[in-house]
Amino acid sequence: MIWLSIASGGAIGAVLRFYLATVLSRFELHGFPWGIFSVNLVGCALMGILYVGLERLEIGDDLKYFLTVGLLGAFTTFSTFSLQLYELIIEGRFGMALLYGGGSLLGCLAALAIGVALAQLTWGH
Repeated sequence: MIWLSIASGGAIGAVLRFYLATVLSRFELHGFPWGIFSVNLVGCALMGILYVGLERLEIGDDLKYFLTVGLLGAFTTFSTFSLQLYELIIEGRFGMALLYGGGSLLGCLAALAIGVALAQLTWGH
């Protein structure tokens, strides 16, 4: 039944991504795609928290895969990131593409590390 857990988590994550990205896209400044950028940062921070938390909690694979592969896998989306980055490049907006691509990669890595640190502070090493 793991596939059902992943599918249901994915459905919820996709809807949450769409909603949050739509709300945040209203705040786009100079064409920077804040919606998906913010979703990826939040999702990576949550993944960092889960990374630590799931090691410490004895939970079944169904819940583990619901949260990680399903919910957060569908919530964060580098496919949309890639498409937006590609569009910036083909539009000749190279500076914005560099800012968006580099900011997303470095920002998401930092957000994941922050999530790990917060979880470790909460639950200990």
